[in-house]
Amino acid sequence: MLVNNQIFGAPLAGVTDRPFRRIVRMFSPNAPLYTEMISCHSLVGAHKNCLRNFDRYDDEAPIGAQIFGANVELMADAARILQDAGASWIDINMGCPVPKVATRSGAGANLMRDHRLAEKIMRAVVSAVEIPVSIKTRLGWDDAHRDWADLIHIAADCGVQFAALHGRTRAQLYNGVSDLPRLENAPIPIIGNGDIKTSADVARVREFGYSGAMIGRGMLGRPWILGELAGECATPDNIGAVALRHFEYMLEYYGEKNATQMFRKHAAWYSVGIPNSAEFRIRVNQISNADDMRHEICEFWGCELNI
Repeated sequence: MLVNNQIFGAPLAGVTDRPFRRIVRMFSPNAPLYTEMISCHSLVGAHKNCLRNFDRYDDEAPIGAQIFGANVELMADAARILQDAGASWIDINMGCPVPKVATRSGAGANLMRDHRLAEKIMRAVVSAVEIPVSIKTRLGWDDAHRDWADLIHIAADCGVQFAALHGRTRAQLYNGVSDLPRLENAPIPIIGNGDIKTSADVARVREFGYSGAMIGRGMLGRPWILGELAGECATPDNIGAVALRHFEYMLEYYGEKNATQMFRKHAAWYSVGIPNSAEFRIRVNQISNADDMRHEICEFWGCELNI
């Protein structure tokens, strides 16, 4: 499943939902992508207010379903559900730094400082499924505890097949500059993540010994970047047409009210760097119905409504 020099699309909360992944697939049909992180409690409990609990992935390969949680049994159960839903592999989140996940629920980045619990979760998930299991983690909890290599070796011993490493500590959140270490004798393939936005960044990650590169925030407003960096496509001539299609996918998935509100941020990201984008973002952030959103996109980019 893992091929050297692949370019991955990172899991991004509130971004890499099914509509976004459909847009990415237009430009990079074979790139390995991730879901948004999925709560094991919400998934196993089949909470109806979370649509991704009911996604199927049969037509999305290669797609890794990322789960988070601190309950060993529920993490294993969640992995089975996602395997049955068609995920290509299961990813365990061991790097999310936000307090709701990392401190209050004891999941995400908290597993970097509780290697015993991390090991139990990894062994349980690996045993629960027949598809590959990976982890995504950071350099450590803080500068005094940069013990990512220890966690990677534990993962390898548990049967985890590869890892993604973000070049910041939990304490850094998303501040400062990502600082990926050079790799030597890694027991499993490692994908480099953090501030990777250009072909030069990808080349540097590969030079440092990583088996691939993972693009996160570089995808915001640029769903073609994976294909562009892989040499599969160029920046589209008509970004407005891409934005319109993305919006239609969101309408189909979420319904008009939710989709229109949720798409405001995507419209803003698509417009970055374009003249008069500040005024466009102000207008978009007040739109509450689909027709007005379509009209604003067409006006800004000078495109025709042809979905």
